[in-house]
Amino acid sequence: MDIKREFEKHLTRRQLFGLASKGIGIAALTSLMKEDALAADEARDPKTGGIVGLPHFAPKVKRVIFLHQSGGPSQIETFDYKPALEKLHGTELPDSIRKGQRITGMTSGQTAFPCVKSMFKFAQHGQSGIHVSELLPHTAKVIDDLTVIKSVFTDAINHDPAITFFQTGFQQPGRPSFGSWVSYGLGSENQNLPAFVVLLSQAHALNTDQPLFSRLWSSGFLPSSYQGVRFRGGSTPVLYLNDPPGVDKTSRRQMLDAVARLNKLKYDAYGDPEIETRISQYEMAYRMQTSVPDLMDLSKEPEKTFEMYGPESRKPGTYAANCLLARRLAERGVRFIQLYHRGWDQHGELPRDLALQCRGTDQPTAALVADLKQRGLLDDTLIVWGGEFGRTVYCQGKLTEANYGRDHHPRNFAMWLAGGGLKKGFSLGETDDFSYNITADPVHVHDLQATTLHLLGIDHKRLTYKFQGRYFRLTDVHGEVVEKVLA
Repeated sequence: MDIKREFEKHLTRRQLFGLASKGIGIAALTSLMKEDALAADEARDPKTGGIVGLPHFAPKVKRVIFLHQSGGPSQIETFDYKPALEKLHGTELPDSIRKGQRITGMTSGQTAFPCVKSMFKFAQHGQSGIHVSELLPHTAKVIDDLTVIKSVFTDAINHDPAITFFQTGFQQPGRPSFGSWVSYGLGSENQNLPAFVVLLSQAHALNTDQPLFSRLWSSGFLPSSYQGVRFRGGSTPVLYLNDPPGVDKTSRRQMLDAVARLNKLKYDAYGDPEIETRISQYEMAYRMQTSVPDLMDLSKEPEKTFEMYGPESRKPGTYAANCLLARRLAERGVRFIQLYHRGWDQHGELPRDLALQCRGTDQPTAALVADLKQRGLLDDTLIVWGGEFGRTVYCQGKLTEANYGRDHHPRNFAMWLAGGGLKKGFSLGETDDFSYNITADPVHVHDLQATTLHLLGIDHKRLTYKFQGRYFRLTDVHGEVVEKVLA
């Protein structure tokens, strides 16, 4: 059989134009196809797979662990201490504070917007004296290793566009995710594991309605080799990685070599970069057959490690187990480790569900910071903790002595960072007495993205990819590095 002739019977529209562009007298079409539709290919570092010339300057960190608390933790119950709310509790939110700002459809029909104090106590901790809620006693113990930002704000008011905005720099789906940009730019330190790994865990709250979509870790218009690889709990952490029954290592190697030769023929004919991606992904999967079982084997972890991360750390797929796994991935040089934990959307029953969420995440989160520090890894790792927005000072639903809810609030919320290149035990940003408006040092989502890339040694304005005639970047046309948090 003539393989090349068989290929030509199954041309896609793009492949047809790709072949035509190789002909004489079609220079314009060649330019369009090679520079726009398929994008100009950057020179790659053979060791890491990253772009030659990156990082742009000396990095402070080598990797990122992003602990995304999906749903939007309340800043008023965690880090933004507001003693004035004691006297304002139950009073109507003044128009002078709201300033006509939009609210969601879930509370727009309310006839009253009573302010709600936190039911939980705050205290100052560490040498820094940063206020931390009693819901986070373990985080309080490592507060001097953290950089708390109380003045983050975003453009989106609902979950899906807000999470998409945080992960891709744009509210509409289709752009590459944060981890994909980092993987594309810097490549990997470990050729036996993906540069970008994703871990998901379920809510500790009783209200668990918080969907997540795989496009949040998609590579968008970047080659698909840069998309996140999801690791699952249980006996099969990566789907379709195991050989089927009856296929041994030798047979698998022979099959991959034969498929690679076929794909090479097709790539030479059509020049589609996704064919190269397919080849590299097959090879990565083959190498992961050895590296992943070793990564997931916790039998050599000492008992004190499980005590540090908490009782759920032995149970695959839990937040605690994923935090421990994040440390093991960091040790092995994985570039971007993305954790998603559902359940922070407290529209009602906030005192109950927020307490459950914090009880399930506080200890393993703090343990991750302490564990990386004791192993000398915190100095070259960046940890990011936070949700897609904050919560309103006014009550959603009926306010009672023991219960209340809070709606979405994009105007200001709290996050924290930890790791190399940051001021430790430092708090940035101020909000008004209602935790409703920022009064000092606003930090936009694009600013946080730019700062993260800066710590990795990347100028966010120079990490671009040409697609459909335009150079795109994670921060779109925005973003400034937050110099005040840098050491």
